[in-house]
Amino acid sequence: VQLVESGGGLVQPGGSLRLSCAASGFTFSSYAMSWYRQAPGKERDLVARITSAGGSTNYADAVKGRFTISRDNAKNTVYLQMNSLKPEDTAVYYCSAARLVGYSVSQYWGQGTHVTVSS
Repeated sequence: VQLVESGGGLVQPGGSLRLSCAASGFTFSSYAMSWYRQAPGKERDLVARITSAGGSTNYADAVKGRFTISRDNAKNTVYLQMNSLKPEDTAVYYCSAARLVGYSVSQYWGQGTHVTVSS
């Protein structure tokens, strides 16, 4: 199983970035996909989630209206479009796949991609 994030980098406040997460080794279309982020010295927090078929999304309050999560099941890829970036968006962003299996959750994580918002 692999989740490989890309698209991070340095951007000025107000700018945009698009993160991608390419998945392999599991049935991508059966998993809900999420983006999390972890700033230095803080816990890892959920940023956005999308259901397996892409029909439903939800977002952390801090990013609503600025970030958009989407997925392409034909390409086994999930995206996070980030607009109007703020310095407080600076963090390592992680991609995660999750699926309920019986009474437990099967979950995979990527290695993370760094996003720095600074002038």
